[in-house]
Amino acid sequence: MQKIILNSPLKETNWYVITGGPSSGKTTTINILKARGLTTTFETARHYLDNQLVHGKTIEDVKNNQPEFQLGILNLQIAQENQMDPKTQVFLDRAIPDTLAYYHFFNIPPAPLFNEAIKHVCYKKIFVLESLPLVNDYARDENEEAQKQLHHLIEEVYESLPFEIIHVPIMEEQARVDFILQNL
Repeated sequence: MQKIILNSPLKETNWYVITGGPSSGKTTTINILKARGLTTTFETARHYLDNQLVHGKTIEDVKNNQPEFQLGILNLQIAQENQMDPKTQVFLDRAIPDTLAYYHFFNIPPAPLFNEAIKHVCYKKIFVLESLPLVNDYARDENEEAQKQLHHLIEEVYESLPFEIIHVPIMEEQARVDFILQNL
């Protein structure tokens, strides 16, 4: 993957991204951080999917139109990040760049909105959680091969950006959070 050049002045933030492939413990980690009194965000992909279900669509309806699904997630992520104070310490459950990994995974061109949004992203550090055994649910239906491929694509995307990346090894849930907090 090519290095992404951020050619516009970036606002410095105090935001930390928690990311990784499917079933890497992102949301569990975010929930523990929140329980410890830290500011966190929700996972936009699951939120977007839940919203579509409430409005009468099926999971198949949503997932069978990946360009629309990814654009919906991107719009929600952009809105979420635009509402955050750059000075406030926030732990994000994924971020705008994650979308590019999914565009590549589904072999669809990134929406023009992504190309504009990526120029303005700024994160303090990126924490990439190593994958755990795959557990599927109503929203997550990848197989182990897709899990590995998505994890690799997410790493590639963040490595193409000028942010420090910390790889978080597999360990007990609370220990993972302690590891993250020790590496801020």
